[in-house]
Amino acid sequence: MFRILRGLAHKYFSDEEAVILFLILVAGTVFIIWFGAMLAPVIGSLIVAFILQGLVTRLNTLGVPEGIAILSVFLVFLGVLVGFIFGLLPLVWTQLSTLAGEAPRIIGELQSYLELLPEEYPHIISAEAVASLYQQVNTEVGHMTQWLVSFSLSSIPDLVALLIYMVLVPILVFFFLKDRAVLLGSISRLLPPQRPMMLKIWHEVNLQCANYVRGKALEILIVGSATYVAFKFLGVPYAALLSLLVGLSVVIPYIGAAVVTIPVAVIALFAFGWGTHFIWVMVIYGIIQALDGNVLVPVLFSEVNNLHPVVIIISVLFFGGIWGLWGVFFAIPLATMLKAVFSAWPVKESYSSTGPDQI
Repeated sequence: MFRILRGLAHKYFSDEEAVILFLILVAGTVFIIWFGAMLAPVIGSLIVAFILQGLVTRLNTLGVPEGIAILSVFLVFLGVLVGFIFGLLPLVWTQLSTLAGEAPRIIGELQSYLELLPEEYPHIISAEAVASLYQQVNTEVGHMTQWLVSFSLSSIPDLVALLIYMVLVPILVFFFLKDRAVLLGSISRLLPPQRPMMLKIWHEVNLQCANYVRGKALEILIVGSATYVAFKFLGVPYAALLSLLVGLSVVIPYIGAAVVTIPVAVIALFAFGWGTHFIWVMVIYGIIQALDGNVLVPVLFSEVNNLHPVVIIISVLFFGGIWGLWGVFFAIPLATMLKAVFSAWPVKESYSSTGPDQI
């Protein structure tokens, strides 16, 4: 066993840089686990600045000076943030509150649909199963309604913290963009002067994560906007809420689309009933999902190493178990980063005569 471990250590950690990088990754992971909640605005600002840096670089290649490029990109980001906070967010909240208020009517109609199932399909579903399902749905909707009602004076401290974050995040994003070279230079001085392996891994991670994160942000915007326009045209209620869910669902491939299909189908069913209008809504929704998976994703992520569906599911379960909802949201970027690190990690194939080749 000792010889096997020694062989693995020689294969993957024979380079001094590899050992240093491994310690940095472990220390960074522990630091984020312990202080991630406290430093959430900083981490979020880093991610936003990382996304916007691609636009700054693109403007630089077009001949726009660095300062003007940073200011232009930051103003666009600020405009989008203000539009989201004062435009989309109140609309989504209003629709969510309205949906919670109509929950009793929806549950009543759902019960009438469910009561017909045992009569039409007695060999597939029983009356007891329908009653149990109805009770579970009623309980979950009741919890959601109570949460919306309780969101009042007791939530003032959270609202104050949220307002502070809304001010801090744009400021941090601006300085991360403006002083990017200075900050990276300060970090590089803490590393070994000769670090070709680290530079190679950094280049690979930066390429993969940058393409993924920026492509995914654009995919969210395109899919969400297309869904909103289509649902508004078809007269689907709660179009803003549903389009936001559909847009965010692309962050979690396969799982997100499958989960979001349920509220889309349920709301369309209760709005239009079984009929042509309901079929049109689901067909248009299916076309959007098909275009996203077969056209948009190949175009946006042509340079990204795709993850196997099993790896995606395991990543969602693992990071979701560690960091909850945020872990689910960032599971794929984290898995992409880890894959890039493993792909660029130096591996020494040969070993001495007393090494594992002799085992």
